[in-house]
Amino acid sequence: MADQAGFTLHIDQNKYLARDAREVHAILTISSAGEAVQQQAPAEAAEVIIVDTSGSMSGSKIRDARTAAATAVEALRDGVHFAVISGTSVAKVVYPGGTGMARANPATRAEAQRAISQLSARGGTAIGEWLKLAGHLLSAHPDAVRHALLMTDGQNNERDEVFAGVLAAWSGKFVCDSLGVGADWVPAQLRMVSDALLGTFEYVRNQHELADFFRRITQNAMAKTVPDLSLRVWVPQAATLKFVKQVSPTLLDLTGKRTDVNPLTGDYPTGSWGREEREYHLCVEVPPGQVGQEIRAGWVKLVRPDTQEVLASGNVLAQWTDDLALSTRINPKVMHFTGQQELHELIQGGLSARAAGDEAAATARLAKARQIAVESGREDTVRLLDKVVEIDPVQGTARLVRNVDKADELELDTGSVRTSRLRRTAEGS
Repeated sequence: MADQAGFTLHIDQNKYLARDAREVHAILTISSAGEAVQQQAPAEAAEVIIVDTSGSMSGSKIRDARTAAATAVEALRDGVHFAVISGTSVAKVVYPGGTGMARANPATRAEAQRAISQLSARGGTAIGEWLKLAGHLLSAHPDAVRHALLMTDGQNNERDEVFAGVLAAWSGKFVCDSLGVGADWVPAQLRMVSDALLGTFEYVRNQHELADFFRRITQNAMAKTVPDLSLRVWVPQAATLKFVKQVSPTLLDLTGKRTDVNPLTGDYPTGSWGREEREYHLCVEVPPGQVGQEIRAGWVKLVRPDTQEVLASGNVLAQWTDDLALSTRINPKVMHFTGQQELHELIQGGLSARAAGDEAAATARLAKARQIAVESGREDTVRLLDKVVEIDPVQGTARLVRNVDKADELELDTGSVRTSRLRRTAEGS
């Protein structure tokens, strides 16, 4: 369906279920590439740039971080509310100072860049404190596209429960994209930020490229035109919505972020939108039906939570059959993204087993991950997996690589949340 807002929702599924089968899977492809989205005026926006200035950032790192932050400021549109935070064991607004945000214009951008040029490295790392301050700044602009850009080179020093509490308190309130620099940061910690705040996290392997990452992420944030949309999912009574996951362009599990609309309906936040396409995987468990019976297993809408405006909608169907050919057919998109999620889980499990010294489990999981990566055309992931697991071309046996470069491991870990689109030949087959 498409409407005046320029959004479309397409549902891929095999609606046919075998007798007594209960699980319904569907891939929702949502596109905002319509003319109405493209022609919208830039949305009101609020941006917070968070720079790790802890002691480990000394030397060339802080110099590259200053350049990167100044580059991000330069990429801000005129009129955007913005602030720059220096992050150590505490969080401090280094521009504009006080408790508010400045509006971007040539004068304020120049002032911010002068303040950034004075950043120095000392102290600890408390990522929760940085995000808490960013949240307070951004909450003063509830109608804006609210975004934070965070970079760090180290491990969070806060207690686990403190960090988790901050993420829970600000979950869904703004989007945060994170960057890890160097070899001492912990992907699992930035993954927690990504999961809570609906953003991405990436590894900057070459710190001298930090400015390019800051520029690209800021430009992407400036391109958002529609703030804070939700997927509204209805399932029938006696059915269970097992999960809602974003599966492209990155993996994000939205299941635990549900806000109840009524007993049968819940909203799942998707963040702000520009001109883009995303895909979501929905799984509903329904009561078994009679052969020939068709039901609506789900009703999906893309909505503005503040106005309740419906931008696009579609139905997930289920029909029971005793035709084995119909019930065993797997939709290509469902198969593809199920494989992409398995790939991520195998890489994460394999790296965890390797770190724990369980070579057998690590080898099995990483070898299986490589097989899926090859089959789904993930050449970038195959290249990285080849650096941690070797496959004998004759015997087909696998073994772990010794003395893996930490940078290769970080790149593999971080990249596992990115997915590939279904190749058109497979989609059309």
